[in-house]
Amino acid sequence: MNVIQASRLWLPAALISCAVLWSVVEPGAIELTSDTHAKGDPAALLPGTWLREFAVQGVTTRRILTLGEDYRFREAVRVVEPTGRTEEYVHEGIWSYDGTNLKRKYISTNGQPPSRLTLPFATFQITFDSPREFHGVDHIHGNEIQYRRVPAGTEL
Repeated sequence: MNVIQASRLWLPAALISCAVLWSVVEPGAIELTSDTHAKGDPAALLPGTWLREFAVQGVTTRRILTLGEDYRFREAVRVVEPTGRTEEYVHEGIWSYDGTNLKRKYISTNGQPPSRLTLPFATFQITFDSPREFHGVDHIHGNEIQYRRVPAGTEL
């Protein structure tokens, strides 16, 4: 029996075995373990609810960013001016992580499609300080961010 004849025998058997194994694993049945979180795998750490608070020239901003496991995000924002005037916004879209950059594409801004005058993307090179905190840099605009994990359902 030559190599070609042997491969005709084992290749179909290998493919059938893989198909059988794949078919018995239900979607979502493979879960990330605490070992994955302990190693600090960013892709596993990102889904959840994150808080960012900062102040610039007396204007305080609070952002609640929820990154879903389905790669959709929701960002609620409250801006308080020194006069006490408050504005709130809600943005939604899709997110991705390429191993270095957390990328968000905005699909709606306060229920409306993003303006054609504004790029609907935000990209930050991120690093984790701990499983509960990450910081990032937007190299295009020079912005730095710092988020910390908060419980799901945290409100503005």
